[in-house]
Amino acid sequence: MSIWSRIADAIAALAAGEGLSAVFDKLRATPDLSVGFTIAVIALGAKMAKADGIVTKDEVIAFREVFLISQAEEANAARVFNLARQDVAGFDTYARRIKAMYGENEGPLCDLLEGLFHIAVADGNYHPSEDRFLWEVAQIWGFSARRFDGVRAQFVPDAKRDPYAVLQVEPDAPMDEVRAAWRKLVRETHPDRMIARGVPEEAIKLAEKRMVAINRAWEQIKEAHG
Repeated sequence: MSIWSRIADAIAALAAGEGLSAVFDKLRATPDLSVGFTIAVIALGAKMAKADGIVTKDEVIAFREVFLISQAEEANAARVFNLARQDVAGFDTYARRIKAMYGENEGPLCDLLEGLFHIAVADGNYHPSEDRFLWEVAQIWGFSARRFDGVRAQFVPDAKRDPYAVLQVEPDAPMDEVRAAWRKLVRETHPDRMIARGVPEEAIKLAEKRMVAINRAWEQIKEAHG
């Protein structure tokens, strides 16, 4: 059964009158985290698409870049997107329920944030309202401003690129600590690790930009230290 069929089953399990946000509570008890991850990205992505007032063709295409969607599964993917856009629940309700679904497991939340950034910059115009949206989501998920800036630097062309923020270390950290942080992030970005924490195989493409940013940050720090 494809992930989109499993998502359709999860949505069908909603009681009459329940909004899409209720699905995250139901998924807390399931070991299939990939379903929750996919619904979370599409649901918040749909809310974010309304943040700048328009839904562009590029933003729709971005969903295809984050998730490999076959023509046969387009209807199921579109159903999630439209349910989120029509749901009266605000994005903050989604964000809090997603946070509850993952608890203190920060890894999948970072993966989700990266997926949302990928969608936000897809049309070549990172709108201030999208930045506010993503920062509010990140705050609900417990991210510091510095951690948020590190993720943003991976996607937004004119963002301040602090290599230390990307590697999640302080600027005065010794090189041994920086090297250890870089290696840890490389391990965590391996597709097998990402799948294990709930990123569906259809979205492993997200690892590519992160790996590029991690390695670039490490090289910049090495060069600065001679």
